[in-house]
Amino acid sequence: MADTIEQISEKIRDLQRQLEQRLEARRARFDYTIRKGRVIFEREIRKRQRQFRIGLLRYISNPSWPVVLTAPFIYALIIPLVLLDIFVAIYQLTCFPAYGIARVRRADYIAIDRHHLAYLNGLEKLNCVYCGYANGLLAMVSEVASRTEAYWCPIKHARRLAATHQRYPAFADYGDAEHYRARLAELRAEVARLERDAPRDAG
Repeated sequence: MADTIEQISEKIRDLQRQLEQRLEARRARFDYTIRKGRVIFEREIRKRQRQFRIGLLRYISNPSWPVVLTAPFIYALIIPLVLLDIFVAIYQLTCFPAYGIARVRRADYIAIDRHHLAYLNGLEKLNCVYCGYANGLLAMVSEVASRTEAYWCPIKHARRLAATHQRYPAFADYGDAEHYRARLAELRAEVARLERDAPRDAG
């Protein structure tokens, strides 16, 4: 059964690689390059994009009242998100070196680049920066948590979950007392390998 699960997991990873290749091919259609982390569009492309921009005054002149009323609750989440960011950064800096686990690189998860799109107005760009930060941060925190769980408690749950992280399929089966210790050692070795393979400037 373990071999079958591993084979299925490898097929999923292969499909993810194929999906990324297809997405990369689609990106090439829109003619931009990335230089030193910055998205660069050719001047003519930016000019064409601006033709589709809705001006800020026009954009806010006919507001949706449910959006207006709920916006403060959406933007207020920036406070717990920033606090989460700070505490997870401290956690990684203090705990991961002690465990021999590679720290998760923010740049691998948090992308702030949609504000380079000329067809967005200022408010849309602000919203996109917020979404990019919030979703990237939560994905990064999930990776931090998954590495921690793989080190300390790599056991599947008794019931099926709606979503799990990428390491979960390799966890020991719930109730498998015979193989748990061996699986724990294997997964700790894996996260230790991440530390050895991590770039020097990781973190």
